[in-house]
Amino acid sequence: MLETMPTFHLLYNHNLIELARNMRQNPTPTERKLWYEYLRDVPVRVLRQKPIDRFIVDFYCASVKLAIEIDGEQHFTESEVIYDTERSAILAGYGIEVIRFTNQEVMNDFEGICQRIADAIEIPTTH
Repeated sequence: MLETMPTFHLLYNHNLIELARNMRQNPTPTERKLWYEYLRDVPVRVLRQKPIDRFIVDFYCASVKLAIEIDGEQHFTESEVIYDTERSAILAGYGIEVIRFTNQEVMNDFEGICQRIADAIEIPTTH
């Protein structure tokens, strides 16, 4: 007997479509770097600025339910840390793992960031 995985759809907020489109057209420098220098060429589909529930995640890989977030300075205030923690918990409720990197990590440890993403989406490394 063949088992099938239960299917469900992520809550998609149509009110965020235009904002997400604008964010894709105007990425931050670190989002641009990560997308053009790595994510757009990985062997799995990665979406940019994906609306999920009432949020827009920077990058989303549906095949492994992974959200990748790039955090700027504004994410380090007490209120933003609380917000990001709650946001990650809501996304976890959908079975989505959230990994976060700072702008500084993307700019100063790009190879390390790419390796952590490759590990998370189980991309085999070539030697």
